[in-house]
Amino acid sequence: MFDVLAYLDSKTPEFNEQAMVIWDYSELGFKEYKSAKLQADYLAEHGFKINLGAGNVPTALVAEWGEGKPIIGFLGEYDALAGLSQEVTTEKKPRVPGDPGHGCGHNLLGVGCLAATLAVKEYLQATGKSGTVRYYGCPAEEVLAGKVYMARSGLFDDLDAAITWHPAYLNTVRLSVGTALNSARFKFFGKTSHAAGDPHNGRSALDAVELMNVGANYLREHIVSNARVHYVITNGGGQPNVVPAEAEVWYFVRAPHRFMVEEIYDRLVDIAKGAALMTSTKFEINFLTGCYEMLINKTLVNVQQKNLEKVGPPPFDEKDFEFAAELAKTFDKNNVEAALRAPEVREHVDQLRGKVLHTGIIPPRGEGISSGGSTDVGDVSWITPTVTLSTATDPIGCPGHSWQHCASDATGIGLKAMMVAAKVQALTAIDLIEQPELLAVAKQEFLVKTKDNPYKCPFPEGRPYPVDEFFK
Repeated sequence: MFDVLAYLDSKTPEFNEQAMVIWDYSELGFKEYKSAKLQADYLAEHGFKINLGAGNVPTALVAEWGEGKPIIGFLGEYDALAGLSQEVTTEKKPRVPGDPGHGCGHNLLGVGCLAATLAVKEYLQATGKSGTVRYYGCPAEEVLAGKVYMARSGLFDDLDAAITWHPAYLNTVRLSVGTALNSARFKFFGKTSHAAGDPHNGRSALDAVELMNVGANYLREHIVSNARVHYVITNGGGQPNVVPAEAEVWYFVRAPHRFMVEEIYDRLVDIAKGAALMTSTKFEINFLTGCYEMLINKTLVNVQQKNLEKVGPPPFDEKDFEFAAELAKTFDKNNVEAALRAPEVREHVDQLRGKVLHTGIIPPRGEGISSGGSTDVGDVSWITPTVTLSTATDPIGCPGHSWQHCASDATGIGLKAMMVAAKVQALTAIDLIEQPELLAVAKQEFLVKTKDNPYKCPFPEGRPYPVDEFFK
């Protein structure tokens, strides 16, 4: 009988090495050329059919092995975050100041999913069972776009289930839904003039941006309380004595459900129209991306939780605890307390308070809670039954998207948690292959929840992926 856990233990050094290489690459979204090629080459060596550049996105990867049903997909990621370059140390010390860094652990996320994919392939080969396993290397999750473009190309349409995980400071399975999102740049066009000698002949694009922002701030009172509207001015003109002919503001609109985002976004567009009218300017919208909230599949959650309890928490050693304790000294105390007060962990705070690493397992968390963050995994969850795990790659209360996160994810802490995630995911996929009745129940649950609200890609067919527009 094939022992999936023993297989993954035997391959752990290879997976650890790959995670560290990707950590070292630290490539931004849609620019993960080396990371994607590294994984494509590795999977090709292990007999997978490779589609690098899937969906016309150069750094998107689909690798497949096997034939027949069920088709199980693992959703990997490998993009880094701008400005988070960091040494593996407990004090802030960029490797290269200003460079990207893996401050969200995607170096671990992708490799953990790849490891599970390899394990399921070995299981299918050893048992001769029918089934197909796929690894999806998904670019640009940090800008909430990669999986959306892949979804638009139909790359997930024939999946029977999708499995993934995310680095965190808890060992648990996700029940919270996150938020749906729209991301768009509003660019206004006016007329330049001398701001002191000839202002009456100018039409300020910056005035339009600022009036739009005023309108958006008044809008906040009249939207659902757990929606979020936030922006940055990306171009405010060149110098004070020149009326700006061009100005731009970049907006995120988030809300618990996709339909709410669309309603709020339409009102935001009306505000932009009003700002243009008030300033005699014109504007255009560069719609970057939109994504859905997570659609939770409780059937898959229960299967994955059972396997998390079977595998157990990461086997941290004394060195891990020492590093975590030193790193935790750099955390804001309010950040740690907020983590301990979170509604989804309140009943289990005894596992966390006074500790630096989570060494237990928490039952599926966050049911009915719409956390502030967003992920393009949500789009996949509206196409096929999907489940998400987290394991403790970081000290308790570690801030997300931080240099501390980047440092921890290159230590034994992150690597051990990564392999726990790989094992849990592989066992979950094998359960779905060996017990088709579980998959049938998961599919029925999915169909009931999506019957009157099928997935619709948030942006139009033919819109090219905006590789440079997220980072300019």
